[in-house]
Amino acid sequence: MPEPTPVLPEVLVQIHALPTSSRPLIICDVDEVILHMIAHLEAYLHARNLRFLNHQYRLTGNIGPHDNDVPLSADDVKRHLHAFFDEVSHQQEIVPGAETALKELSTDWDIVLLTNLPGGHNKPAREKLLSSLGVPFPVVTNSGPKGGAVAALSAQRAQPVVFIDDSPTNHSSVNASLPSSVQVQFIADARFRANMRQEDHIDLLTGDWQETANFIGDILR
Repeated sequence: MPEPTPVLPEVLVQIHALPTSSRPLIICDVDEVILHMIAHLEAYLHARNLRFLNHQYRLTGNIGPHDNDVPLSADDVKRHLHAFFDEVSHQQEIVPGAETALKELSTDWDIVLLTNLPGGHNKPAREKLLSSLGVPFPVVTNSGPKGGAVAALSAQRAQPVVFIDDSPTNHSSVNASLPSSVQVQFIADARFRANMRQEDHIDLLTGDWQETANFIGDILR
């Protein structure tokens, strides 16, 4: 099991700016959970004669040209990801049911959106888009594994805490830093979800927001 992840200072500043509360907490990712990412990234890659080499859940080592199976370097993948978010972060489409489910859950839960978003200048665009789509919850931008940020967000909070994210790396990090959390692995793209093995620390693996809302709603009953 990985070691607990420290929270980054710039993330802690954002967390301390949030209003204090004792309500139970949902910490929810954005990309491929609330907003589609894989479909948009596929379109971006296709326009540049690139593709996913397979539907395994990783980016580095999994993006390459259409005409061969040689993956791009890690630096090239990072460069494309920054360009991708600059291009689409203001216009990503919402995953069906996300706004309805989160609005329903917000009756009993506080909701904070914790997103790994390249480029700090993209945060206002993301906040504006989410609000326009009926998802007006606080956005905290993070970098790297999310365990430290989740632990900091959960400090002095009443249990339970629910963490929703698509990334197996982030779920492993949260399991190390806040093992008491309820972990929902949400992957909107069915192809990538089908190739994901459900780890023991994952309480629900899904791509359906109604199933997610029902599962979380049952926690307080």
